[in-house]
Amino acid sequence: MVMRGGWILLNNGYIAKRFNDGIKCCSRWYASLPKLTPEEVTRILRTNEFTQELKGSNSFMYYDSNQLASNNPLEDARAEGRCRLTNGLLFGIFDGHGGNSCAQVVSKRLLHYISACLLPREVLDETLKQSRTPEQLREHLLECFHDKTEFVPEIDKLYGESFLSFLGEVSEKYGDSGGLGPQLEKALETAFLSLDNDISSEALKKVKRQIDARTLSVAMSGAVAVVAHVDGPHLHVAGVGDCQAVLGIYSDEEGWSAKVLTVEHNADNREEVGRILSEHPASESRTVIKMERLLGQLAPLRALGDFRYKWSKELMKKIVVPYYGEGAMPPNYHTPPYLTAKPQVTYHKLTPKDKFLIIATDGLWDLLSPLEAVQLVGEHMSGKVTLNSLQPTAGMKLSEINNMLVKRKEGLKKKPLDENAATHLLRNALGGTECGMDHAKVSQFLTLPSEVVRIFRDDISITVGYTDTDFLKNCSL
Repeated sequence: MVMRGGWILLNNGYIAKRFNDGIKCCSRWYASLPKLTPEEVTRILRTNEFTQELKGSNSFMYYDSNQLASNNPLEDARAEGRCRLTNGLLFGIFDGHGGNSCAQVVSKRLLHYISACLLPREVLDETLKQSRTPEQLREHLLECFHDKTEFVPEIDKLYGESFLSFLGEVSEKYGDSGGLGPQLEKALETAFLSLDNDISSEALKKVKRQIDARTLSVAMSGAVAVVAHVDGPHLHVAGVGDCQAVLGIYSDEEGWSAKVLTVEHNADNREEVGRILSEHPASESRTVIKMERLLGQLAPLRALGDFRYKWSKELMKKIVVPYYGEGAMPPNYHTPPYLTAKPQVTYHKLTPKDKFLIIATDGLWDLLSPLEAVQLVGEHMSGKVTLNSLQPTAGMKLSEINNMLVKRKEGLKKKPLDENAATHLLRNALGGTECGMDHAKVSQFLTLPSEVVRIFRDDISITVGYTDTDFLKNCSL
């Protein structure tokens, strides 16, 4: 089993690293890894699965989600919601680094910022005229699904004050940015950048003449993100970092295909590297990107938080160094900011051939290609019908019943173990082989000791949203 960074989990229980001249560095003995039963594997994989029907929406019928931790605590986060004052649905996936605090805070707040930016000015002004607390305003703007994160009261109050201030700014500057096309792109950019700016301001705000270590820790950690906004057939995807959104497309002639809707912001993206180099003096050309990382340290080249790559040198010395020491100052830190939270936004008009959207952290994409993931969900759609009893409706013709039986017979060949598609992806990412599911491989992945599990897999968070083909057919008429 070859995994992250060239490390290998050998069948005899050793871990080793592959080099050009062979396998070296065999280390600690792990032959005593516990063997999980199929039932135990299933219980672990289904721990965080969730399904939400989207009644009353238009182009999406429901979504499945799931998460599997590698870090302790989990550094990924996810959020989904329905904009109450517009027709939009929002799906977000967030991958934290340097701790879990930034990803958790962003997942709890970003969708509210987006929902406000999408409102026409007159609607937002009317909303602000009514006397509401920040919590009431957030509830008025967005219906959140499966939201379990809670902030302590004093932090929640601070975030509420920031949100009220942000709404006032939106009303003055961006309130007319509702609608689709370039205006919606501007709304998404505004939401990302405004929240990032608030995270910075909150970290620098002194309480009783002291910086709050909790808000500073949020600013010093970071998160990459992908957020999808769906309104009818209009799909916009905003991304910073290396999370991915992939559309599953099916045609009778070509079968399943995958359309990647995000751009990865890392050193493999030469255009992104060129952008960053152009923003700094030529004298820094060898230090801005070093060892394929920003200033030799950070892999993603866009992110929320991570203000150690954004604040001025003076602020770093005054605020950060006293808390975190001299090591918190990145090397060759001459002309900040080096990092931006500005998302790259893509647009796609949905058609009846677009069957589902997968958004996930890089923990999934380290193990599966976009096409592999799409094919797995496509097979899951075909096989899932066999998990429920066959129930012909009154008045059905014999030919229609026969078609149902034919589809069911085909589906039995692909009958999945899991009803939730995100769980199905997890299981196959960990244990799928060309010959089928390898239970021993899944068991190994799930029982790796905490001190080495991060070498072999990252945290994984997945959301799969399913389109309404009949609705999209009517849109295309």
